[in-house]
Order: sequence, then C-alpha cells, then structure tokens
Amino acid sequence: MKPKLHLYRMAHSLTPQSNSTIQCPPFFILTGIPGLRDGQAWLTLVFGPMYLLALLGNATLLTVIRIDSTLHQPMFLLLATLAATDLGLATSIAPGLLAVLWLGPRPVQYAVCLIQMFFVHALTAVESGVLLAMACDRAVAVGRPLHYPILVTKARVGYAVLALTLKAVAIVVPFPLLVARFEHFHAKIIHHAYCAHMAVVELVVGNTRVNNLYGLALSLAVSGVDILGIAGSYGLIAHAVLRLPTWEARAKAFGTCSSHICVILAFYVPGLFSYLTHRFGRHTVPKSVHILLSNIYLLLPPALNPLIYGVRTKQIRDRFLEMFKFRKNQF
Repeated sequence: MKPKLHLYRMAHSLTPQSNSTIQCPPFFILTGIPGLRDGQAWLTLVFGPMYLLALLGNATLLTVIRIDSTLHQPMFLLLATLAATDLGLATSIAPGLLAVLWLGPRPVQYAVCLIQMFFVHALTAVESGVLLAMACDRAVAVGRPLHYPILVTKARVGYAVLALTLKAVAIVVPFPLLVARFEHFHAKIIHHAYCAHMAVVELVVGNTRVNNLYGLALSLAVSGVDILGIAGSYGLIAHAVLRLPTWEARAKAFGTCSSHICVILAFYVPGLFSYLTHRFGRHTVPKSVHILLSNIYLLLPPALNPLIYGVRTKQIRDRFLEMFKFRKNQF
C-alpha cells in the first residue's frame, strides 16, 4: 500500500462515532483540500512556485535595501518590514501545505498546531498594519512634502513597527488560548491544509460562542480599521493631488503611490473574497473552494509584493540591476 493512501485511510479510521469524543489529542491530522484527494498533488505546481517566488523575491528585496545605504529611508524601511513579514507568513504555511498536497494527510502535533495558528494570524495582522503605515507615509509625502523629513523619521518608523508587532501579538494570543481551554474534541482530523482557527474550533466539544465572536470581532476590528485608515489616507492624497496645477505634476505625485495601491489590492481583494465566501457562502460554495481561497490569500501577496515593488520602484530596480551586472562580471 502506498504511504499516501495509507495515511489517508489512517486519518479516516481515526474519526470517532458521532456520540464519542477525544480527550485533548497529542496530534491532529491535516487532510488538505477536501474532495480533491490525489488531485491535490497537482496544486503543488501552483503553490510551490508561489512559495519559491516569495522566498527569492522578498530575500532579494531585503538584501537590496540592506546593502544600499541610500535606501535607508522611512519608505524603504517600511517596505523591508513588509518583505520580512511576507517571508514569515509564507514560511509559516507553505512547507506544511506542500507536504500535505504532495504526500497526503499528515499528522501535526497539538502544540505545533496552536503555534502555527498564532503565527499565521499574527503575521496577517502585522501585514495589514504595515500597509496602513505605508499609506500614512504616502499621505504625508504627497500632502506635506516639505515637512516629510521632519514628520516621518527612521526612529518613528521603528516605533510604529514595534507598536504594530505588539498590537498583533496582543490581539492574536487569545486565539490559541481560547482553543487550549477545551479538553475534548469530536475528532483528530482537520479538513484543512493548515491549522486555521475556525477549522480547529469546529472540532471542539463545548460552547464555542466566545471563539466565534472573537474571531468575527478581530476580523472586523483589524481589517476594518486598517481599511478605513487606508481609505482616509488616500482621500487626503487625492485631495492634495487634485490641488496641483498641472496634469504632469498630478501624474508624478500619484505615481509614487501606484506600487502601494497594487500591493493593497493584492492583499485585501483575495482576503475579502475569501472572507465573504466563508461567512455568507458556507452553504452554496464548496468547502474545497473556501480552503483553496484561504491558501491563495496567504501566499499570493508574499509572491507578488516583491515583483510589484521591484518592477515599479526605480531605486530598487536600478540597484538590483547593478547587483546583477556586478555578479555577472565576476563570473
């Protein structure tokens, strides 16, 4: 019997009867995307290159910003923070995801599952906060260009990143703690590709109203507040741009924000679509589509962000080409 088929059958053999429960299991079994079975292996051809692109792109972006002292400016320091967050987010999910897709259902220790749950949600919250900070940075750069060096400094960017990180940790820590308080589960099998909070909560025996309400409140509070802040920042940017006297000046000012707009769309559009299908399409959209969208939401932005900034930001593009030519001449 093939190991992949054996693990799949083992996972289903561990499903208890409907009236039985399991006391705090030492491990869960991730089954990947329900309904696809052997077809899941083909998805590695999609998610594998995405993860590789996220690793290479963000690592290159961090290297370029680190070695070029002219890029040690607030805007690029925020970009470096975004790249580091993308690296962490992609790495927290992609290795396990690819293993499940290629090898079939895989066991994951209970503690490791809770740790993954924390990092996935915390890094998502940090990324959303960094996008808001970048929007505020662009609003000051366009609206108050003469005061920008005074208002936005490297020290203030550092404090902002620290505050965003502490906020994300504080609001996400309750996720694993709210799950850890339960001692009994309906099953060991998580019909998902990673330890998503709601996927684990579905297995809990007991009243999960607090978990559900906190998950909903956190989604609205984090994404909702950040989206409103970004919208307000771009409202100020539009107001400042429209006051410029010439079309060329308006295009140049708005062009400084184009990369950020693309990154915002890459992050929030898949996330919003995934959230809406999960909340309102639960009975009409297949579960496999929910899980597929949630994985795309987590892996697509880390793969696209370095491409967007690498292609559309002249300083980074020029510095990368210089590095490439230098390495080529060495050989």
